[in-house]
Amino acid sequence: MPSLKDIRKRISSVKNTQKITRALKLVSAAKLSRSQREMSRLKPYAEKQETLIRDLVAEVGGEGSPLFQSSSEVKSIAVLLICSDRGMCGGFNSNVQKHFRAFVAEKTKSGAQVSAWTLGKRAQQFVTKQGYQLDQYLGEVLRADLMSEVSGFAEQFTQNFLSGKFDEVYIISNRFINAINQTPKTHNLLPIAPPQDVESSSVERIYEPDQQTLLNFILPRALDTQIRQAILESITGEHAARMNAMNSATDNASDMINTLTLDLNRARQAAITAELMEIISGAEALK
Repeated sequence: MPSLKDIRKRISSVKNTQKITRALKLVSAAKLSRSQREMSRLKPYAEKQETLIRDLVAEVGGEGSPLFQSSSEVKSIAVLLICSDRGMCGGFNSNVQKHFRAFVAEKTKSGAQVSAWTLGKRAQQFVTKQGYQLDQYLGEVLRADLMSEVSGFAEQFTQNFLSGKFDEVYIISNRFINAINQTPKTHNLLPIAPPQDVESSSVERIYEPDQQTLLNFILPRALDTQIRQAILESITGEHAARMNAMNSATDNASDMINTLTLDLNRARQAAITAELMEIISGAEALK
């Protein structure tokens, strides 16, 4: 059995760890609330964009932009893989990495070549370590939560798609369902899927400039919005996953402290019993 000193040291160590996990939990909870507000502010904007694109497609048709045009044979695919910059968030990163691995295996079987564009340190480390083709590392995911950065990402994907370097572009990231559930999903970024079942509106609209020019203007902004939405959901999911992981770690630390305290009391009782036995034995020997 460990000595009393060793048990006390371990209890002190676990208590210090518990302070850290509790602090990380509170920080993640505050960041989660802020990220959820950002997501809620973006949602109405994204919905209005979708409505406008639907109306414009109804006016000019589904062939109104080269961004709608799909390739007859898919040979090259780009994937924007979004993970976190740090760990200590449970299975948040490993789940999306498994999803990426399955996606690459499926596309490779059909003869396509998949290249990764990574956002987040954990994504870059995973792709490099596993030997996947890394096209470009886009930096830390928290710094990407700026519209200027997102516009740069969308512009690169658009230029590569229009030039024929990539036949398809996807986003693989964790989507925020709620504070408990973050689900990895694959989102088709390019070519843009035209809205289905569009109907011409009976309301007469006046467009300035014309519909085609407006459609060509709004589509790249819609790509910006989709990428930013994926980044925000990933960041929000990361904070939620870390909050849950640190909550579990704090509870486990409490259980461990209780167990160690029980061991300490037993060891102390055993030591006292041993001392009493020695005293009694000594007294008996003197008789």
